[in-house]
Amino acid sequence: MAKVKIRPLGEKVLVKRVEAEAKTAGGIVLPDTAKEKPRRGIVQAIGDGKLLDDGKRHPLSVAKGDEVLFSSYAGTEIKVDGEELLILDEGDILAVLG
Repeated sequence: MAKVKIRPLGEKVLVKRVEAEAKTAGGIVLPDTAKEKPRRGIVQAIGDGKLLDDGKRHPLSVAKGDEVLFSSYAGTEIKVDGEELLILDEGDILAVLG
């Protein structure tokens, strides 16, 4: 089966979450039901940028490959080829890590 390509539009960003930690800082192993969804991810693709009133595009502040921190309930979760991804507005991204 062919792999699906996703290209975000406008000021949208496609992010793949990083895996949640399986242990706490104290070494306690967490079951899957106790893990919180991580709020960190790697940018997979970005849109063209915000459309300004004069018809030009303002480029996004993030780039493909950036590790980002985003709001807890931000974006729309999608599943493509068995992989869970998240489509966010650029405004939902709180910081670029690294």
